[in-house]
Amino acid sequence: MSDTTNATIGEAVHQNRSLSLDTLMDHAFARLFRGLVYAQIWEDPVCDMRALALGPDDDVVCIASGGCNVMSYLTASPRSVTAVDLSPWHVELNRLKLAAARHLPDHAAFYSLFGHADRAGNVALIDRHILPQLDPAARAFWNGREGMRSRKSRFARGFHRFGVLGTFLGTLHLVARLGGVDPGKLLEARTPEEQCAFFDAEIAPLYRSPVIRFLARRPAALFGLGIPPAQHQKLAADADGDIVRVLEQRTRKLFCDFPVDRNYFAWQAASRRYRADGLGPVPPYLEAAHFDAVRAGAGRVTVLNRAVTDVLADLPAGSRSVYVLLDAQDWMTDAQLTALWQEITRTARPGARVLFRTGGAADILPGRIPGALLDQWIYDPVASARAFAEDRSAIYGGVHLYRRKG
Repeated sequence: MSDTTNATIGEAVHQNRSLSLDTLMDHAFARLFRGLVYAQIWEDPVCDMRALALGPDDDVVCIASGGCNVMSYLTASPRSVTAVDLSPWHVELNRLKLAAARHLPDHAAFYSLFGHADRAGNVALIDRHILPQLDPAARAFWNGREGMRSRKSRFARGFHRFGVLGTFLGTLHLVARLGGVDPGKLLEARTPEEQCAFFDAEIAPLYRSPVIRFLARRPAALFGLGIPPAQHQKLAADADGDIVRVLEQRTRKLFCDFPVDRNYFAWQAASRRYRADGLGPVPPYLEAAHFDAVRAGAGRVTVLNRAVTDVLADLPAGSRSVYVLLDAQDWMTDAQLTALWQEITRTARPGARVLFRTGGAADILPGRIPGALLDQWIYDPVASARAFAEDRSAIYGGVHLYRRKG
């Protein structure tokens, strides 16, 4: 990673400028983003696409993250997608997925690589069909080593178990097993009622553990969920400062509110993989029925290792219709939010939509960006509430949708 990229990541997360414990935690969090954070990202593209009414006339700007949502947007055939991310790992992963969609022989090979993500032949698929299509820097990245093995070998060793999130989930599994709980048994439930019974009997008591309560109250312990220190404070605020209660409530939603045979987030949380036979729930881009649309749309995606505000500043006025910010704004100062929304407003067409998530329940924009700027947008409370209710990932406090006036 270049010094420029390091500085940009640091600028994105450092909300405290004076030397303090919070500043040191900001630096520690920023350091994590030098590697892979999300092998699967933790936002639900299905509810997002429904709220946005994403379609063929749309030009999308979004945060790339691990690429699941970028690839899934292609099932709606948007005219263009510009995906940005500060993590070089995420950028290379997105570019790999796009090249795989275009050049692998069929859906079976594509699913082997990103669905199973643990087959011995996956490295050969990468070598034969994908790396020759990439530029020399990207080939060097995937052939390069982290530790004793190449980065591409992770796709033969259970890719979803890697990254900051994968490691975090593995640690939670270890803690659960030490407490006598096997999270994977959730996946044997046949009804939502059985899921809730399992949660109440096995998972909920873990939140009473002194160890869990101690760790959950330390911001650094939640870095593995991609939660920076500032977002940790927003999470706790939803329960009068009791972060443990918030985490328990959101885990309950994840494990209880949606049937496990339709919630791939529950599969990742409970087993760090998708269903072994390939017949379970997966992100839309991995479904066989969508493979042709994903392949056809892959060439319309541009992936950039830059900050979203900087990318927007280079785009023509009135050129975009959809913006998906994930939870990136939870990291931002008021000045950064204002700069971002100035560029969003400048580049937005009339009727453009912006969707984002927040760690806490409240919309974070009122009072933090100038009223004259926010007044050019209309908040959609109905679509926001529906998207939040339908969001199977369950970790966030709110999903918010704004529409451009005009």
